[in-house]
Amino acid sequence: LGLVGSEMCIRDRSPSAWHGRDLAGRDDWILSLERSHVEELETALAAVVERGLDPVQITAADFPLPTLSSLCRQMRSELEGGRGFVVLRGLPVQHFSAAQIARMFWGLGTHVGSAEPQDGAGNLLHHVRDTGMDLDKHDVRAYQTNRAIGYHNDGADVFLLLCVQAARHGGRTRLVSSAAVLNEILARRADLARILQEPFYFDARGQQAPGRPPYQLVPIFNFHAGYLNVLYKREYIDLALRFSQVPALSQQQTEALDLLDEVCDELALEFEVRPGEILIVNNYDLLHARSAYRHQAPAVQKRHMLRLWVSIPNGRPLPPIFATTREFCHSFARRQAS
Repeated sequence: LGLVGSEMCIRDRSPSAWHGRDLAGRDDWILSLERSHVEELETALAAVVERGLDPVQITAADFPLPTLSSLCRQMRSELEGGRGFVVLRGLPVQHFSAAQIARMFWGLGTHVGSAEPQDGAGNLLHHVRDTGMDLDKHDVRAYQTNRAIGYHNDGADVFLLLCVQAARHGGRTRLVSSAAVLNEILARRADLARILQEPFYFDARGQQAPGRPPYQLVPIFNFHAGYLNVLYKREYIDLALRFSQVPALSQQQTEALDLLDEVCDELALEFEVRPGEILIVNNYDLLHARSAYRHQAPAVQKRHMLRLWVSIPNGRPLPPIFATTREFCHSFARRQAS
């Protein structure tokens, strides 16, 4: 496979090429907020509330975090150049209103990176919860349902997902290293590893930029400037077949996708994100999945997450093809502008 083989030898030694079984018995990927950190958040929150600032109006300067900001810098080093994810634990969401939680989450996020749009409407802060809509209907996105979501990545360099309310049953998270997955596929079926580096059609779910087609054509694995990048959404690959311009998957493509899903299951780390915890993940190094879930009763206790997509200041160089993807176009443009 030429360049693939030499690059993967480098990636084998990277902290991001981990196996879930090796992390399952450890907790060094979990960072806990200290009482002083929470007090900083509360002080900053009180200041922006007094000024009447909505979440998306808040800048890092508006939301000073004297010591917690250094923890955010530490997290960025883990996100890019480390294992690719952290769980930040200890935000006492039960003591705050929904509006206060949104401001604290946004304010904290400003110290991680710059928020990017998550949809065609340009919304920067998303509520991840079941809307009762059907994914098979036009332009509904998987996060708007309570169904299981296969391995995929979100947009921008990094996503932050704060658990406000957990589900009664299900909704467990799985994370998997893209480098470890491709290493394993190379070892088993190098021919299929090559297929996964060729373009696949993805349904854009109505979120494409003006003038762009309702689908995008992108490789799942992509090497650029010494970095391995991944972009995968099996559901959206299958849903793209609804467009007449999109050809049916070949037998080899289907076989490659099936093997990719199988290896992801084998290598994933599974856990529950609990209320007050923030999952922070590099979208180029990791894929994540979610099990189906059922709601708490009464209805006001439905599973509820808040989500940010951010570009980080220490982000890697991105391949030119990402400029046309709805997931990564904003981070790509930010690199070009800097």
